[in-house]
Amino acid sequence: MEKKLCLECGDPIQGRSDKKFCSDYCRNTYNNKVNKDSKNLIRNTNNRLRKNYKILSELNAGGKTKVIRNTLNQHNFDFSLFTSIYRTKAGKVYYYVYDQGYLELDNDYFLLIKRE
Repeated sequence: MEKKLCLECGDPIQGRSDKKFCSDYCRNTYNNKVNKDSKNLIRNTNNRLRKNYKILSELNAGGKTKVIRNTLNQHNFDFSLFTSIYRTKAGKVYYYVYDQGYLELDNDYFLLIKRE
């Protein structure tokens, strides 16, 4: 019978016949290499969402306020990243980063709100 070798380090595997790795360390190392690109994308996106959330939370301490676009730009707010959209019957579009939202108003102003 042929000995199976660990997919990560190449050492012989002992134990169950369907094992692919000799240890948890090799299994984790192998899977981290395989998933590296997708994990980086997810990690970077989550970091940018976290930053947007922090900006909205700091600027909207009272739960509802108005700010000018320049203020958001100075904090490097990324308008392309949000977690959900809410459209009212009147056609207004609120963008949310978790429970912190914003609505674009006239003259480069934004209404910041917190969803309860």
